[in-house]
Amino acid sequence: MPALSSRQRGTEAEQLAERWLRRQGLTTLARNWQCRHGELDLVMHQGRTVVFVEVRQRASNAFGGAVASVTRAKQRRLGMAASAFLASRPALAERDCRFDVLAINGHGRTAEMQWIQNAFLGEH
Repeated sequence: MPALSSRQRGTEAEQLAERWLRRQGLTTLARNWQCRHGELDLVMHQGRTVVFVEVRQRASNAFGGAVASVTRAKQRRLGMAASAFLASRPALAERDCRFDVLAINGHGRTAEMQWIQNAFLGEH
């Protein structure tokens, strides 16, 4: 069986993350939402809170694992993309918002999910 491309692995990780978060009680608003600032992997809501979820997968925890890969520059781009998302949906703009990271370390059945709520502030 041929190896998956990085895009295919990313899509698979995002689908796994979405299913896992739905089991935690979140509801999906958007997947892979794009604008000129970048892409939001998942936009979900939990109660009345809009949750912007960055999904990161790494084969191992070496070099800090998946969580360490969300750099300050990436956080700024996510903040700008989230602002654009909210501007395109005024009804959501008044709700509380947060930025979560769902880190998937490993692959398949041995993958560990690490959900970090309020992982960073959406400043830009």
